[in-house]
Amino acid sequence: MWTDWGHWLAMHWIDVIIAAIIGFAIYTILGLAKRFLIRLFNKRADHNSFFALLSRVVGKTTHWFRIAVAVELVGKPNLPIGVMRIVDMIFLAVLTVQIAIWAREFIIGLIERRASNPDEDNESLMNAMVLIRLAVGAIIFIIAAIVILDNLGVNVTGLIAGLGVGGIAIGLAAQGIFSDLFAAIAMILDKPFKRGDVVRFDATTATVEKIGMKSTRLRAITGEEIIVSNTQLLEKEIANITTNHFRRSTFLMGIIYQTKVEKAAALPGLLQKIVEDEGAQFVRAVFTGFGDSSLDYELLFDVDGHDLSLLFDVRHRIGMKILTMFEQEGYEFAYPTQTTFTSAPDGTMIMPYAEMVKMQPSK
Repeated sequence: MWTDWGHWLAMHWIDVIIAAIIGFAIYTILGLAKRFLIRLFNKRADHNSFFALLSRVVGKTTHWFRIAVAVELVGKPNLPIGVMRIVDMIFLAVLTVQIAIWAREFIIGLIERRASNPDEDNESLMNAMVLIRLAVGAIIFIIAAIVILDNLGVNVTGLIAGLGVGGIAIGLAAQGIFSDLFAAIAMILDKPFKRGDVVRFDATTATVEKIGMKSTRLRAITGEEIIVSNTQLLEKEIANITTNHFRRSTFLMGIIYQTKVEKAAALPGLLQKIVEDEGAQFVRAVFTGFGDSSLDYELLFDVDGHDLSLLFDVRHRIGMKILTMFEQEGYEFAYPTQTTFTSAPDGTMIMPYAEMVKMQPSK
C-alpha cells in the first residue's frame, strides 16, 4: 500500500502542491470572511440585536469546517476512488456537525434574546437556560448523528425506533416533572408575570416571590406563603395587577325612599367633590335603580398606581367623608325594612295601630 501511495505521489506531486496552495488560500479566505461578517454584524448590533445573534452564530464556524470546505473545493486531484469516497464522507460529516452547531447557537440565542431583561431577576432564567441548552443540544446532535450514520450506509431505522420508544417511556415516567418544567419555561419566555408582580387568580391575591422549575412561590396579602405547581398556575385565569396604572374602587350605597327628589339628584355631585378632594380620579356616581328598600347609587373612582395600601388608605378616607357628608346634609342610609298595611272588612285601609283620640278641652 505504501508503495502504491509513493508511486501515486511521485506522479502527481505537482498537482498536490498546487491543490495545497489553493486549499490554503480557500481556508484563509473563509477565515477573513468570518472576521468580516462578525465585524459587520457587531457594527449593526446597536440598531438591531438580531445582528448580534448572527455575529454569535458566525463566530461558531470551526477550523475543521474551513479545512473540509477547502479540501472539497480543490477537487481532490486524481485521488483513488476509495480515497475520494472517504474524503466525501468526512466532508459530509463535518458539514453536518457544523450545521448542528450553527442551529444550536441560533436557537439558544433566539431563546435568550426573547427571555433576557436586565431589569429582572435572572435566577430562574439561568436555571432554565441550563436545561434548555442541554435539551436543544441533545436533540440537534442526535439528529446530526443519525444523518451522519445514514450517509455512512448504516440502517438507522431501528435506532430511530429505539429512541422513539425510549423517549415515550421517559416522558410517561416523568410526565408531571416535564409538564411543570415546560410551564416554567413558558412563563419565563412569555412573561405573564415576573418576580415582584402582584397577581390575582381564583380568590387569591398575592405577590410573586420566585418562579422555580417545578413550582411558583407567592406571598398572599394575608401573609401566608402559597406554593402552586407551574402547570396548575398557568391553567388558571391570572390577572396581573402590577401592570395596571391605576386601581379602581367601588362604593355601593342606598338612601331611603323618603329622600326628597332635589336631594337625591344632588347626591352624585357631592360624591364627586369628595373623590376629587382626596386626589382620586372620579369615574362616575350614578343612580342605578329602585331597590326593595332603597334608592341605589354606585360610586366609582380610580387611584393612581398599583399599591394596595394606598388604595385602601384613599378608600378609607373617602368612606369617612361620605359618612360625614350624609350626617351634615341630612341623608339617611337605607336598610331592609317592611311596612304592614291593614284593611277593614270593607277593604278600607286602616292604620295598624289605634288612632289617637283628640282630647276635648274641659269647660
